[in-house]
Amino acid sequence: MLANAANNNNNNNNNITSTKDDLSSFVASHPAAEFEGFIRACVDEIIKLAVFQGTNRSSKVVEWHEPAELRQLFDFQLREQGESQDKLRELLRETIRFSVKTGHPYFINQLYSGVDPYALVGQWLTDALNPSVYTYEVAPLFTLMEEQVLAEMRRIVGFPNGGQGDGIFCPGGSIANGYAISCARYRHSPESKKNGLFNAKPLIIFTSEDAHYSVEKLAMFMGFGSDHVRKIATNEVGKMRLSDLEKQVKLCLENGWQPLMVSATAGTTVLGAFDDLAGISEVCKKYNMWMHVDAAWGGGALMSKKYRHLLNGIERADSVTWNPHKLLAASQQCSTFLTRHQQVLAQCHSTNATYLFQKDKFYDTSFDTGDKHIQCGRRADVFKFWFMWKAKGTQGLEAHVEKVFRMAEFFTAKVRERPGFELVLESPECTNISFWYVPPGLREMERNREFYDRLHKVAPKVKEGMIKKGSMMITYQPLRQLPNFFRLVLQNSCLEESDMVYFLDEIESLAQNL
Repeated sequence: MLANAANNNNNNNNNITSTKDDLSSFVASHPAAEFEGFIRACVDEIIKLAVFQGTNRSSKVVEWHEPAELRQLFDFQLREQGESQDKLRELLRETIRFSVKTGHPYFINQLYSGVDPYALVGQWLTDALNPSVYTYEVAPLFTLMEEQVLAEMRRIVGFPNGGQGDGIFCPGGSIANGYAISCARYRHSPESKKNGLFNAKPLIIFTSEDAHYSVEKLAMFMGFGSDHVRKIATNEVGKMRLSDLEKQVKLCLENGWQPLMVSATAGTTVLGAFDDLAGISEVCKKYNMWMHVDAAWGGGALMSKKYRHLLNGIERADSVTWNPHKLLAASQQCSTFLTRHQQVLAQCHSTNATYLFQKDKFYDTSFDTGDKHIQCGRRADVFKFWFMWKAKGTQGLEAHVEKVFRMAEFFTAKVRERPGFELVLESPECTNISFWYVPPGLREMERNREFYDRLHKVAPKVKEGMIKKGSMMITYQPLRQLPNFFRLVLQNSCLEESDMVYFLDEIESLAQNL
């Protein structure tokens, strides 16, 4: 029956004739020139409004509106009939107008910023080609490109034999940290791939109290449960306390639980602290635990001979998360998971789906890398980073890293010497600088509960002022018992010393009446 159906299908195909209703006629009725003109016009406006005007220091970082007002100003409605190309171009302009300009020099709010021209072009090409990197046959060039870039990143990390192991590009550092948990579980209990965790001894994950929340979230998502994540105390500069780590490991063993892994951090989100990776590796070795390093933020320092010492010991890790879209300023999203173990990703995640990963293909199927991912379809995030790296070279990336560290050191020095500004950490390790601004009206107060309650309200009010003015964007947060403080984050190497002074001037101006 299947053979007959196939023959009938072929016969039907032979009888098909072109009509005005088929797709080819539909496309023919919309000349390519019409779409070419539309695309070119849109690209020109994106370049003009988003890339250049949107990154001009004289422009606003954001044109702020409350949600109810923005719903009135922007046409969000979807309708039965499509819109004209003129209307679509208007919507494009308004989308740019009402969006936060994250490439603006004065957007220092998150662990990403800036517009790298090479990464931008790379991202555009990726979207134009619309590849999915799971088999060599549909993404031959990007498959080999991933192989090259990941191997070089492993070499820079310092894995044995010039960077042995494996790696993948994944949708964000959070997912990369999840891959670490998955690989650690498989390495400890290969049978868990089939049996799960139902009858297993409780597996415990250790990370610092200042680690990224994704470690806890992925532990919940993967069935470990948040109670099986032990948060290790940090010292006064935000580094994991090795004494508390070993204490918590021993407590787990006394309770009959299994220490599984330690997720160390190289560049914490708030204070920018680098855990003692060499010391943590010794604890992991002693108790036979997987060592993961979340270097999503601080990994870029590995490109600099001057600053890579911050990550001493990372070469001993079993796995590493490293996001080029953070300190190296590639376009979002560009995240990698690297491991020293060559087969663990495939062993842990492969299911051998025969509709995609056939073994009788005409080429070497070892290049079909998709089966070691938990995703099926996957963007070619490698290209923008590879293209940027090709343009700048390793020396150019090193110069970028050293420039932002130099600006961070300059800003820190200015905070130290300027009245009313106080550092949370006297000597920050990374390019996030945390500080308070104490308005003149609070400076003569006794440092008591009332003072700290009032200081706690300063940063939110200043943030509100800068957002509504559109003058800059910097985040703030509390940390444990500390009142709200500002956290300036630098990874945009177009910033200069004059910009550092501007940030302080603007905060001081916005707080003058507080």
